[in-house]
Amino acid sequence: MQNKTTVPQKHTVRHAWHFIDAEDKTLGRLASEVAKLLIGKHKPNFANNINVGDNVVITNAEKIFVTGKKLKDKEYEWYTGYPKGLRSEALGKRLKRSPVRVVEDAIKGMLPNNKLRKERMGKLYVYAGSEHPHKSQEKNLNKI
Repeated sequence: MQNKTTVPQKHTVRHAWHFIDAEDKTLGRLASEVAKLLIGKHKPNFANNINVGDNVVITNAEKIFVTGKKLKDKEYEWYTGYPKGLRSEALGKRLKRSPVRVVEDAIKGMLPNNKLRKERMGKLYVYAGSEHPHKSQEKNLNKI
């Protein structure tokens, strides 16, 4: 008898919760680990075309760590849509202004650019401080 491969269905997938404290963690290493959890690559029922990833809560985003001279050398650029509207900002300045956005952008860059990216980012919750409103989900606790 031949073995059969099972394909996960949307209604049968269980999404666990992971709580991560970002204090003194490197930005890129944290982003790659969180991306794996959001995609679901750590699960035995992983499928590329179905969102089998877990929910991730990150706290203390303001205490994230970067190596080298990235705080002053790494630039974020965006275009406003107006003439001469190219804007840029150094990582250090952006980290002071919006640490949550820095962490979210790093994780978003690690996810595949497809139709599931927005759905996967919806399962990410980033908070600048140590408080978060997901205390009730700690029964499904997976701490990293």
